[in-house]
Amino acid sequence: MPDRLPEGKRITIKYNTRPSDYRMRSMQMATDHYNIGYIISGDRRTITPTQSYDYHSGDVAMAPPFLYHYTIPQSTLPYESYIIKFSPDFIEPFLRQVGNYMIDELYEQKVCHFNRQSQEKIRQMFREMLDEYQKDTEYKEFILQGMLSRLFTTVWEERLAGGAVYFRAPLSEKIIKSLSIIEQNYDRRLTLEDLAREAGLSVSYFSRLFSEQLGMSFTDYLSDVRIRHVQSLLAQTDKTIMEIALETGFCHGDYLATQFKAKTGMTPSQFRRGSR
Repeated sequence: MPDRLPEGKRITIKYNTRPSDYRMRSMQMATDHYNIGYIISGDRRTITPTQSYDYHSGDVAMAPPFLYHYTIPQSTLPYESYIIKFSPDFIEPFLRQVGNYMIDELYEQKVCHFNRQSQEKIRQMFREMLDEYQKDTEYKEFILQGMLSRLFTTVWEERLAGGAVYFRAPLSEKIIKSLSIIEQNYDRRLTLEDLAREAGLSVSYFSRLFSEQLGMSFTDYLSDVRIRHVQSLLAQTDKTIMEIALETGFCHGDYLATQFKAKTGMTPSQFRRGSR
């Protein structure tokens, strides 16, 4: 269960930093608060029984109460963020003024993207709210209510078209577990038979279930996961193509290069030069 709001508090604001491989151990659900966070660094995926979506540096991600979910890394970048948790009644004065439509739509969207200028503005707003939260003043909560209202209004007005990109079908518990296994073992020899056995299903049924819920085959999904990690290593290290191939499950540099070109339209060397 995620941390509840401290006794007697209606809002908490934190700066979080976690290693790149941080993942929740299991599905969890908040029961007494909303979350809204600004992603400073890192790439994450939230997986729920009904939909899964990604968010990245510069995005604002939101989760309402009673959203059963867990998160996993999507790159080797460290995960750094500001996170605000607040009770439903804390936002009531704002809702009385503008109605529920804004909050309802934002939390339905779950992820908002922004241009570079708006990203810096919103990051500064989170930083200022954290500074205010850390003060010991009589009117702190009243001030934070106004700052949170301003934050929601800014997110609403400056978000770009298109929010989270969702998987096309709800995810069953067996598929959710399979995705976690893939994320933890993409660098090894991982087969459809392995995952079907873990799920307790026949290979043919598991293959059909995976494709229906993810919108792609197991082979394509595993390849995408490996390519994503290849991109991170190309951008962030000076490792050779062969070294990266061995670390990401491709076994040989030539095979990696062929698959990388097919997926991205450029060679690993071209991607490395462009990323730098």
